[in-house]
This record gives sequence, C-alpha cells and structure tokens, in this order.
Amino acid sequence: GEGFMKWQKCFDCGQSFHGAVFHALGWACWKTYVGGPDGDWNRCMGMSILGSALYEASPPEEVLPVLEANLALFRRYWPHEQSILDVQTNLAGCLDNFGRYDEALVLMRGIHARKAAMFGVSHEDTIGSGLNVSHLMRQLRLWDQAKSFVRDLLPAARRSLGPDSNITLNLNVSLALALKSDPKRTRDGQSLNRRGVDETLFSSQHRRRPARSR
Repeated sequence: GEGFMKWQKCFDCGQSFHGAVFHALGWACWKTYVGGPDGDWNRCMGMSILGSALYEASPPEEVLPVLEANLALFRRYWPHEQSILDVQTNLAGCLDNFGRYDEALVLMRGIHARKAAMFGVSHEDTIGSGLNVSHLMRQLRLWDQAKSFVRDLLPAARRSLGPDSNITLNLNVSLALALKSDPKRTRDGQSLNRRGVDETLFSSQHRRRPARSR
C-alpha cells in the first residue's frame, strides 16, 4: 500500500532508499508491524520490506529464511500475484548468491513464464526476468540454452525497449559471454568469434547507463 512507501522512498527527493539507510528502515518497518497476527496485511508487507532491505545489504544466509517465510505468508493469506512474483525474484537472487543455481533457475523460469502470460513477451518486466534466466543458464554452463534463449529475447527487447536500453545492452553482453565461454566453438571460427564477442562486450559496457539508485 501507499503507506509503506515511506519505508522505501524519500518523499522530498523522490529517490528510493538504499544501503545502510534502507537496511535500518527495513528493520524499523518490521518492528512496527511484527505484533500483528500472521494473516495481517501490514505484518506481511512489513516482512516483505524487511526481506528487500536484507537482500540488498545482508549475507544470503540471513536473507533466505525471511524471504521463504514471507513467500509462505503471501501464498497462504494474500495470494496477490505481483507480490508473490516480487518475493520469488528476490528468493531466486538469494539462491543465486548461495550458489544454488539449479534451484534458482527453476524458480526464475517460472517467474519469467508467469510474467510473459501476465504482461506479454515484450514487456520490460518479462524481458528483465528473461535476462535473469540467461544469467543463471550461464552460471550452470548451459551455453546452448543460454544462446538460444537470449536470441529469442533480443528482438522484443530491441523493438519495445530500444537498442540502447540497459536491459537490451545486458542481453547483448549475456549472449556475448555465452558465445565466448562455450567450449564447443569450432577452432576455425574461434578467433573471429572471439574478436566479434570482445567488440560486443566493449561496445555494450561503454554504452550502458549507470543504474539508478534504489
């Protein structure tokens, strides 16, 4: 709800809190609402904000139990799909940070499929979740899957987001890294592929805009 924005965003400058400030506010939010019953919406949202704050600043072993508990609460009492997807996305990222790539990929594939069904394949949220899927495929060295998946995403990204959007540029980098890392590249094309990949990496990394503060 709008009342929870005060824990996440500065109303004076309009920017989202991040780092130590967001970490402290996440704990303050949780302590404000922890006394409510399990099914209370405010308690559930308070835990969600705590999970987001911990995800940004804490080790994964501290974050994972909070995210799992929050996901269970949403599913049981408040099965709002977007809220569940948000928690699942953080949970997949936490599993990634833990090195549990198989579990993270299964979860992230489901998130991507659900967003595609909800918003369409050309929506920024859908394409962004696809970028996360491609990252996990590379972590698991699923080079063929990663290349094919990103190549399917790129036309929609270029069309709806533009060739210079951060997501599109990161998809180009993801594809280039998969091409560069794949040990099955043919020897004859290896030098040419490496040069083209290096040029793609250089170009994309120098065109990406700095991420906005959360």
